Amino acid sequence: MTRSHWHATLDQAPLPGHALPPRAEVVVIGGGILGAMTTYWLTRAGVAPLVLEQAGPAAGASGNNGGLCITGTPESYPAAVQRLGRATAQEVWALTLRGLAMLRSVVEEEGIACDLRPDGHLELAANPAQLAALTQAAVELQADGFQSSIVDRAAITTLFGLPPGDELIGARYNEAAARLHSARLVHGLFAVTARRGARFCWQTPVTKLDISASPRQPRQVTLTTPRGVVTASAAVVALNAWSRDLLPELDGIVRPVRGQALATAPVAPSLNLAFGVDLTPTGEYGQQTVDGTIVFGGCRALAPQRDVDIREPVPTPLVQEALDTALVRIFPSLAGVPVVRRWAGLMGFTPDYLPVAGAMERLPGVWFAGGFCGHGMPFAGPFGRFLAEAALAGTLPPELEPYRLQRPTLTQG
Repeated sequence: MTRSHWHATLDQAPLPGHALPPRAEVVVIGGGILGAMTTYWLTRAGVAPLVLEQAGPAAGASGNNGGLCITGTPESYPAAVQRLGRATAQEVWALTLRGLAMLRSVVEEEGIACDLRPDGHLELAANPAQLAALTQAAVELQADGFQSSIVDRAAITTLFGLPPGDELIGARYNEAAARLHSARLVHGLFAVTARRGARFCWQTPVTKLDISASPRQPRQVTLTTPRGVVTASAAVVALNAWSRDLLPELDGIVRPVRGQALATAPVAPSLNLAFGVDLTPTGEYGQQTVDGTIVFGGCRALAPQRDVDIREPVPTPLVQEALDTALVRIFPSLAGVPVVRRWAGLMGFTPDYLPVAGAMERLPGVWFAGGFCGHGMPFAGPFGRFLAEAALAGTLPPELEPYRLQRPTLTQG
């Protein structure tokens, strides 16, 4: 019951596991979508990395989410412009568009069966103030060269194929969005890289990172695990919500936040798009999968402290009951459809709703990224590529400059 829809329906052969080697050229720490994409781009460059994961593939947010890839900034575009400046907000939005295009290209080229459906997203308005805010976002996005449009209630029904609740009066339509089976995506990426020589050590947490050097040997990254020690020329930390466990410098910068979701029994195909709405201040989101299941998440605003700094990925009655009520408010025709699964996953949030990425000065050769604020899918492809380039070249690509730890908005957030 607490296993996510994505893990329960994975239906794939297990990925290989390997003994811990004493040496690897590059180590990727983390088995989620960012770790999978980093591994993918390393193998495309001819390097066979070692993946160290504390649990299994997609064990964190990547396999316990809503199965969505929604382009754009994690907060509204006008809010991002105000916080980050227009140039940075434009750059971030554009990067996520490239991320979705990259995801589509990789899935098609590699033949990854993850039910990828790039059919768009509706951000619903539940009151006039929300509709005004969505309209302003659409106006600013259009002015900056991005697709965005406002649709009325009648168009919502046409686009969805299902009438929404009476309180939903309009929406912002984003055509650059996709639904997908997130666990199959991660599994498929790792399966591709396994065929290209990548090695995997599951249930192998990294407990310590060090740098070793001697007159006879070049600088090495030393990784300590319960199964032994491995050295590498470079390491990529792709732990998101767990980043601070290995990099204490990220404590208070990447904070774990629990998100909860549910899945209904399959119903006849009725939802043609992914959707989001702010029935609560932290928002709700959902989709219908290819087998008819409705996946729906959110409502963490009702939890104590909004489930910030919660480390236990378990669903709670308070939030789950709120999800039951919210889903029927959005789609009254779903009343009475049984819920068959309830789950939770840990996201990583930053103070300014922008991911962080870079290098640690005390750990030369160690690169990191995290804090995707529940929107890791469109960032994963580009960030994975940039981190792979950094690990191989020893320098940070300029595209990651907006995400540096030293940016002022991190302390102002």
